[in-house]
Amino acid sequence: MSADPKVLLADLLKAALKSVAPELADTPILLERPKQASHGDFATNLALQLAKPMKRNPRELAAKLLAELPASPLVAKTEVAGAGFINFTLATAAKTAVVSEVLAKGAAFGRGEKKNVKVQVEFVSANPTGPLHVGHGRGAAYGASLSDVLEFAGYDVSREYYVNDAGRQMDILALSTWLRYLAFFGIEVAFPPNAYQGDYVVTMGREMRDAHQDRFARFTAAQVTAGTPGLPPVERKDDEAKQQRELHLDALISNAKRLLGEDYPWVHGFALNEQLGDGREDLQEFGVRFDKWFSEQSLFDTGLVERAVTQLEQQGHIYVQNGAKWFRSTAFGDEKDRVVQRENGLYTYFASDIAYHLNKYERGFDRIIDIWGADHHGYIPRVKGAIAALGLPTEKLNVALVQFAVLYRDGQKTSMSTRSGEFVTLRELRKEVGNDACRFFYVLRKSDQHLDFDLDLAKSQSNENPVYYVQYAHARVCSVLSQWGGEREELAQADLGQLQNERELALCASLSTFPELVQSAAADYAPHQIAFYLKDLAADFHSWYNAERMLVDDEAVKLARLALAEAVRQVLVSGLAVLGVSAPESM
Repeated sequence: MSADPKVLLADLLKAALKSVAPELADTPILLERPKQASHGDFATNLALQLAKPMKRNPRELAAKLLAELPASPLVAKTEVAGAGFINFTLATAAKTAVVSEVLAKGAAFGRGEKKNVKVQVEFVSANPTGPLHVGHGRGAAYGASLSDVLEFAGYDVSREYYVNDAGRQMDILALSTWLRYLAFFGIEVAFPPNAYQGDYVVTMGREMRDAHQDRFARFTAAQVTAGTPGLPPVERKDDEAKQQRELHLDALISNAKRLLGEDYPWVHGFALNEQLGDGREDLQEFGVRFDKWFSEQSLFDTGLVERAVTQLEQQGHIYVQNGAKWFRSTAFGDEKDRVVQRENGLYTYFASDIAYHLNKYERGFDRIIDIWGADHHGYIPRVKGAIAALGLPTEKLNVALVQFAVLYRDGQKTSMSTRSGEFVTLRELRKEVGNDACRFFYVLRKSDQHLDFDLDLAKSQSNENPVYYVQYAHARVCSVLSQWGGEREELAQADLGQLQNERELALCASLSTFPELVQSAAADYAPHQIAFYLKDLAADFHSWYNAERMLVDDEAVKLARLALAEAVRQVLVSGLAVLGVSAPESM
């Protein structure tokens, strides 16, 4: 029998429906688990669905359906309730059968059948301009867990990181590194306040010096700053001052490119590779893996950006104004039109994003999931507008938004700005609370909900710490099985009829919901559902463990309880695994 009794009940109802209303035999049958235990184990509104087309009283129809329902030893009780609902109470054997299935399937329990649906999940994709911080960590944990949930549910998943290795931000990082390098040779240039400030930039400058000595230091400070507009005082925060600082930065970048000449690409590549390598290592240690690291620069090198803009132009979606090319995104629901190519011929970030999504479609994915920060909400209509303008189906693209997590240490909110250098890195957070707490805490809320990361709670070994509470349930089972000392194969032969009390049957009901929960979490892009489920399953187990002895003298009862405990352990392992969390055997 299936672990989900809904399959059995649906078959019984279909048979009754064919007898009562053969012309409506294809009516979808919806079965739900009632919130109140007094309403049975499952309920259906089938009679209410049929009432209107059959012009019959729903309660009478419900009674008729029950009269035609085939007899089954796995149904203990049926009743008509309310306006015409049908409630089912399962026989004990139907409830406990899930234990046998979990033991038989092991790690495959809950895994969905292959759907032959190719899904691409693109996540993190942080600019490689500095170490990953705790804000990036939430997107990493969410994307990795969502990918694993989708794969466990039966989808063919490809995990991708989009590397922003082209454009101004990387030029700013290259300049920042070069200026720090020059300082080691006494070439002192006022460091721009809008360049990258972190110690990691100083470290890269030192590594450049150690590897190449003064190869890139053959200039004076006057040459480096030649023609740059003056910097306004730091206390000025107005828009004009900000604009002047940006112009100053652009002039420094231009000078760096001119002075370094053929050496500039090396400096640029060095800074990029150092930060990209650091991020890749950090994510790997965090248990986050990618199948592909996609280079933004490759879109330019292969001509795809130009081709995408040309294709939009040929289809009448581009116009020229003041020498720049604009995409008519207002025609597709955006608040204003967007520049795709500036008057100087350079393409915008938006143009490369259009090309990147065109590339995703051309790779043949059935579903494309972009995971963006919540501050990118306004970017959705313009990207979808460009996809529609290219004649591609927008329904293939799904955008999941992730709110940044806010870390509190000693009651103080911590800054996370990459430019200023004042941030807590993901690596530091992992070192302090551990990977497991990081991964679990990050997915404890729906991705688009605000998340305060409680550092003290994450480090505590108490029942209030959800990851500790779940892992402790697993460790308790392992401890009991170790004390028992028998072979786990014996448990498959246990007489599950010995599982009779309310807590044991509640645990069986929880186990039976796992397969459908996996499908629900995948459909809703909601790995937090798995986290909630594990907390509830652990709570049910702890409640049972504290109320009943496992290793009783009665051999039949002992084996039945151990079989149930082993089934709980297996589902805890599977659920924790899709969240990237370990299942320790002792704590």
